[in-house]
Amino acid sequence: AEYMGMICKLVTFGEDRTQALREMARALDRYVIRGVTHNIPMLRDIITERRFVEGNITTNYLTEVKTTGAQAVHPGYGFLSENTKFAAKLEELGVVFLGPNSKAIQSMGDKLESKRLANLAKVNCIPGYAGEVPDVPAAVRISNEIGYPVMIKASAGGGGKGMRIAWNDKEASDGFRLSKLEATSYFGDDRMLIEKYIDQPRHIEVQVLCDRHGNGLYLNERECSIQRRNQKVIEEAPSTFLNPETRRAMGEQAVAMAKAVGYDSAGTVEFLVDSKRNFYFLEMNTRLQVEHPITECITGVDIVHQMIRIGKGNPLMLAQKDIGIKGWALECRVYAEDPYKAFGLPSIGRLTRLTPREEQNMGVMAAVITAKEDWRNKLALDRSQKCLSDKESDSWRFAVTLEPPQTDTPAVSASKTTFDVSVCMSTDISGQRTFHVKLGDSPVVAVADDFKLSDKVLTPKLDDGEGGEVTMQLLDRTPDGRVTFQYKGTKFVMQAISERAHDLYKWMPLKKVVDLSSKVIAPMPGLVKSVSVEAGQRVAEGQELCVLEAMKMQNSMTAGRSGTIKTVYFKAGDTVSEDDVIVELD
Repeated sequence: AEYMGMICKLVTFGEDRTQALREMARALDRYVIRGVTHNIPMLRDIITERRFVEGNITTNYLTEVKTTGAQAVHPGYGFLSENTKFAAKLEELGVVFLGPNSKAIQSMGDKLESKRLANLAKVNCIPGYAGEVPDVPAAVRISNEIGYPVMIKASAGGGGKGMRIAWNDKEASDGFRLSKLEATSYFGDDRMLIEKYIDQPRHIEVQVLCDRHGNGLYLNERECSIQRRNQKVIEEAPSTFLNPETRRAMGEQAVAMAKAVGYDSAGTVEFLVDSKRNFYFLEMNTRLQVEHPITECITGVDIVHQMIRIGKGNPLMLAQKDIGIKGWALECRVYAEDPYKAFGLPSIGRLTRLTPREEQNMGVMAAVITAKEDWRNKLALDRSQKCLSDKESDSWRFAVTLEPPQTDTPAVSASKTTFDVSVCMSTDISGQRTFHVKLGDSPVVAVADDFKLSDKVLTPKLDDGEGGEVTMQLLDRTPDGRVTFQYKGTKFVMQAISERAHDLYKWMPLKKVVDLSSKVIAPMPGLVKSVSVEAGQRVAEGQELCVLEAMKMQNSMTAGRSGTIKTVYFKAGDTVSEDDVIVELD
C-alpha cells in the first residue's frame, strides 16, 4: 500500500454501483491491498448482492458503512456522489468520503452560489441576472433586460433537466413555468436563474484534480457539443477546436475555480465556448463523471486511483508538466429513445439482451468508449461506428447515428428516402453466388452471398473497388418479403420482390393517411400535470392544451390547428398510456 497509506477496507456504492465497483476493484487490485487481494471478490459480493429496502437511501447506505466497518466510501457517479448530507454524515462517522468535502459540493451544486464564487475567482462568466428569479412576470422582465435569446435553468439542476431556451416573451413565460415544475420534480428545489444564451456554442469541460495541500492541476478537456435535449451523446478528448493557448487558459481558470471553493478531489469544470474561442464558466460537477475514461485514455492518469490517494490525505503525485495528450478517445452514449417517434421520445421497457462487440481498448457500459493512439480522430471514429453497429439489443429502441467528420467535428445526421434497387445473381464455377446490386445511376456493386438472414448481425463483403465490409443489424422479417436492417443507427426497410410484382404494385390502393391534427395523443405513458382548456372553448393553432409529465420531463401538448374543443378525456392527476387521446377538437 505504498501509494495509499493504510486504507484497508473500502466500500463503493451509488446509483451506478456496478461500474463504480469495477472502477474501484481495478484501483484496489493495482494499488491498495497487495497480498490480500483474495478478500476483494468477497467485498464485491457483499455490496452487489445486498438489496436495500425502500426508504431513506442515505440512511440505508450509512447502515451498510457501519455493518462493513468501512474506512472509505466511493459514491460512484450518480446523484449520491453530490449528496452533501451523505458526505457530511460520513465525515461525522470518521469515514473517508472519496470525493470533495461537503462544503465544496454544496457551493458548486448551487448555480447561483457557484456563479458568485466564479466571479470572485476572476473566472469568465456568462452575462445574466445575479439572483433568484421569483415568478413569470420577473422572468419576462429580466429576459428583456438581458436581451434574447436567454437560457432559463434550475439553480440546483444538472443533466439538462429544468432548462429551456427562450427567444421571445411567450417562450420565456412558458419556459420558466415548465422548467420550474421540472426542477421541483427532479431536485426538490424550484429556484431558477436566467442568463444570456450563447448561440451555436461548444460545450467543453476540463477535468481537474486537487488535493488537501493546496495543489491542483488539469487533465485537459473533453468536448461534449453533440447533445440531445441538453444531454451529452458524444464526448471526445481532446477537442478538435481548442488550440494550446485556449486549452491552457481554460485549464488555469478551471483550477482557479476549484481552489476558490477549497476543492479536494476529482471534478469537472464545464465551459461554453463561442466561435472565436471565448469561453464562459457554466457549472462544476463535483464528482467522477461517466465520461472520465476517455480522459484516462489520452493522459494515462488513473483518476480513481488519484481520488483514493487524495482521500487518504496524500499530496498529488503529479505536476502540470507531467500531463500531456497521447492519442484520441471517444465515448458514445446509447440512449433508450425511439428515433421514429418525434425523433427520440423515451423508449420504455426492460432491456432483455445486450450483445456488445468485444474489441481491444474498447469498454461498454451505458456508453461505448473507444481510444486510438493516433493524433487523428478518424481512427477512433471508425472504431466507434463499427462498435455501435455491432451492438445488438432487445426490447429498447435506440438511435445511434455516427458519421465521419466532414469538417473538424463528428456530426449526427439522418435521412429517409425511398430507392428502387435492381439486383441480379450469378454463380461462378465453384458454386459461389454473388449479388450484383445497382442503385439508380451508381456503379454496380458485387455482394458476396456469404451471410444468412437468420443472423442478428450481418457483415456482407462488398466488391466495390475498395474491398469493403459493412456491419448491420437485422431487425425484422415479414412473410411478404420485407426485411428491416439497421445501419449506422438508421433503419432501412427493403422488400425483395419479382419484377412482375414490382410492376403490379402501382395498381395497389394507397393506405389512407389519418388526420391527427384534431387530436392530442399521448406520445408515451405519463401523468397529466395540467389541462388548460375545456369543452366548447375556442383555441388557436399552437396553443397549449395540457402538460404531460413523462420521465420527469414536462411536455407541453399543443393544438395542431385552430378550432373548438370537442372533448377533454383526462384531467390533471390522471395517468395516460401511450396513444391515449387526451383532448379532441371538432
